[in-house]
Parts: sequence; C-alpha cells; structure tokens
Amino acid sequence: MTTTMGHIGISLPNIEKGLNWYCDTFDLYQLSDIMEASIDNEGIFCEIEKNIFGARHKKFKVVHLCTSDGFGVELFEFVDPINEKPDDNFEYWKTGLFHIALTVKNIEEICSKIASSGGKQRSKIWKPWKNKEYKICYCEDPWGTVLEINSHPYSSIWSNYSANHEL
Repeated sequence: MTTTMGHIGISLPNIEKGLNWYCDTFDLYQLSDIMEASIDNEGIFCEIEKNIFGARHKKFKVVHLCTSDGFGVELFEFVDPINEKPDDNFEYWKTGLFHIALTVKNIEEICSKIASSGGKQRSKIWKPWKNKEYKICYCEDPWGTVLEINSHPYSSIWSNYSANHEL
C-alpha cells in the first residue's frame, strides 16, 4: 500500500478572504462552494462534526481547494465558537504541526506576492546547497499560518541529502 498526502485544513477568521487569497496567491482551484455546517443540521455529517469537534462546537464554514497536483487545501472559518488567532503562531518547539509547505515555480515572485497581499515573509530566501538551485523561504498567510515555500518538489530537495552534507 502506498500512502499519499490528501489535504491540509487551515483555520482562519474569514473564509471568503481566505478563499480569494489562496486562489490568487497560489493559483489553487476551488472544488466546492463555501458550505456552512451546524450542529442544528441533521444527517451523517452533523454526527461526524459533533464527534470530531466536541460539545463546544456549534457552527463553521468550509471550502475545499486543490493544488495543480491534486493536494487538497481545506479552509475553515469557525463561527461558534469564533476563530481565535494564537499569540504565538510559530511554536516550532512544541509537538504537532508547525508549518505547511508549498512548491512554486518562482519563489521570489510568490514570496513578494505573499508579503504585498497581507501575508509576511518570515525569512530570507535560502539556497541551502551551492551545487543545486533549490530555494526555501518561510512566510505566513495573512492570518498567521506558517508556510514553507519551496522552489522544487520535496522529493527532489531531500532525496540526495545525507548526514555528511552540511546544511
């Protein structure tokens, strides 16, 4: 059996703005309409929702997007309880997810676009290996989600790395 990555879920305070930003910045395409889910609804999805989010959850909005290679990006706007931005969005020393990575054709252009459209460029654009054109940069979307932007696919960048190489 081969495991593949399916999608990532991102919580943000305004789903319409998030939809526009992710589609405009990364050329993602929209798979679904914006849907509203509430515990007041009936059916299997309501039961799943209650099971996943627990008793505090009442309502959220969701939209499904996709990259050109089929990786899903699911945007959530939690309405009740309302979405909250953490004080520190880059607690990389704590267990759990601390960034998502996207591969782009022109890293300089995308990092500039992120910074000029409400996001943030967290680091400079790094070229870790002298003999390769690979580039990496850390950024944030306008709502604080940490994004690692790569110039080449993950498998290309890391497949020939060994402990003998200096990062």
